[in-house]
Amino acid sequence: MTQLDEDVQAAAAFARAHTEQHVGAFEEAFQKRFDAHFPRLHALFRRLYGDRGDGREALADVIALAAASWQARPLELKARDDLRDADPDWFQSQRMLGGVCYVDRYAGGLTGIRDQIPYFQELGLTYLHLMPLFESPEGNSDGGYAVSSYRRVNPALGTMEELAELAADLRLAGISLVVDFIFNHTSNEHGWAQRAIAGDEGFEDFYLIFPDRTMPDAYEQTVREIFPDDHPGAFVQLDDGRWIWATFYHFQWDLNYANPAVFRAMAGEMLFLANQGVEILRMDAVAFIWKRLGTSCESLPEAHLLLQAFNAVLRMAAPSLLFKSEAIVHPDEVIEYISPAECQLSYNPLQMALTWEALATRDGRLLKKALDERHALPDGTAWVNYVRSHDDIGWTFADEDAAALGIDGYPHRRFLNDFYVGRLPGTFARGVPFQENLKTGDARVTGTTASLAGIEAGDDGGEDRVVLAHALALSTGGIPLLYLGDEVAQLNDYAYADDPDTAGDSRWVHRPRRPAEAYEQRTDVATPAGRVFQRLTRLIDVRQATDELAGNTLLRFDTPHASVVAFQRPGVELLADRILVLANVGDEAVHVDPLTLSGFARGTVDVVTGMPHDLEEGFDLPAHGFAWLRVRPLW
Repeated sequence: MTQLDEDVQAAAAFARAHTEQHVGAFEEAFQKRFDAHFPRLHALFRRLYGDRGDGREALADVIALAAASWQARPLELKARDDLRDADPDWFQSQRMLGGVCYVDRYAGGLTGIRDQIPYFQELGLTYLHLMPLFESPEGNSDGGYAVSSYRRVNPALGTMEELAELAADLRLAGISLVVDFIFNHTSNEHGWAQRAIAGDEGFEDFYLIFPDRTMPDAYEQTVREIFPDDHPGAFVQLDDGRWIWATFYHFQWDLNYANPAVFRAMAGEMLFLANQGVEILRMDAVAFIWKRLGTSCESLPEAHLLLQAFNAVLRMAAPSLLFKSEAIVHPDEVIEYISPAECQLSYNPLQMALTWEALATRDGRLLKKALDERHALPDGTAWVNYVRSHDDIGWTFADEDAAALGIDGYPHRRFLNDFYVGRLPGTFARGVPFQENLKTGDARVTGTTASLAGIEAGDDGGEDRVVLAHALALSTGGIPLLYLGDEVAQLNDYAYADDPDTAGDSRWVHRPRRPAEAYEQRTDVATPAGRVFQRLTRLIDVRQATDELAGNTLLRFDTPHASVVAFQRPGVELLADRILVLANVGDEAVHVDPLTLSGFARGTVDVVTGMPHDLEEGFDLPAHGFAWLRVRPLW
């Protein structure tokens, strides 16, 4: 036996004894999962906290929390754990479809969301992400991303009991509940925050608080300024003159994960939410969760170790729960968060940003390069592909990819910002800038899909662009995600500027309330809402019936046309048949010649339209058009 094995066994024995003293003996099912995952968790704790004397006790406390959580876990959720164990790739199905909304804006409260379940089933949702719904400060709370309690729902929306009931109803409807887990920071009103600034024993080290500017100045030599409109740098001053780390808004205080007590506390909050029926936690701002002097304090190795350690805890006590990474960083960094041992799901910000880039430039080469070279994922993981989210659009493409195509990244980003906020002549977009930094020229873009794509401007191609963007998200695998309301072509809501709680945050322009009139028009093809809805739901129905669109695998396919984004989808079983996706982001029709298509049998059918085609005649794509062709390669 090696010394390492002895260390693990000793730590495991200590954790079991600690748990038996405070919780009781391990249940058999928990014991099996403990045996499987404790060695990994122990190794991660050693790397994170090995130099701290309280690390061993904190790990034992985490195991006791996990054991108690498993004992309290409802039988229905334990049965769900068993189902997921039997079908670990359930989220790879082509039947997956996500929807995301703010509870209050879409339905008033949790009761209103329950009332919408029949519509969610009509749409085909299997995954529902409810934007931050926990207790948060009055007024500006960064849309709920300043959390004052992880165990209390915002009273204006409902109660935790109602959330658990909603989760159960959604499960019966075949829909997994997703919520945000804001774990980089809390609000300044959270009980931990108040006890920390008061100097209460056990909480004084929950946040990064310094007596003067010495350490803040040292850190700010290398960290980015994220929200310059709110405050300069990464720190804000407390009333007593001290300084506290606040990466984002001044009322969002960063947690200190170098303290194992913070890990223990946050693990308890995750386990609590898992037992309410939450099936997926969107792990917010994962790149920022670990700080080290002299670095950017973004995507440090310890951030990954933390996520892996939280994952190991959940595998013991709520094994069906998944993590979804939210990392809006360089594409090479995004991919590092994705693995079965870390985050099984991840937003795909690169595809989202480059879809809009392609529509603006009428050139699909940068998007195609990303799909060809940056789309692959480890087994057991999946992208969440989206056209737009609650957040802004940042142009996070890789400069080296752009350079390979002769594109200079900095002026190209400036062009894209100017294009989408309507500063260029002839633009079809009606976006609004967000957090524009006049010192650096950095900015992001906000706007609903319909407003960005040209429907608000009355552009003839607006509806086609909306459908094309969603057709790409629906055909590239993983879980496609709709911002609810976009399926009925909702427009920007400029009234946000009249509300003092939202006027300072232009992202509220694309968070309008549920467009009731547009939903009433969803079957009326004489309206934009009806035409977009009918076309998108046709795509959803076809996707769910097309096995080749399952999984994440894309196979390369090239055409001679810069405006055409093309790839093949073989499905998870690598069937002989494939779906050839052709998407024209340009303003002119394109003819894909027979030679380009000569690797396939001549007869094909477009699964969206049901129309047969002879590939020996080539294939015509209209402006902003696309096709999903079922093809058979000539081996």
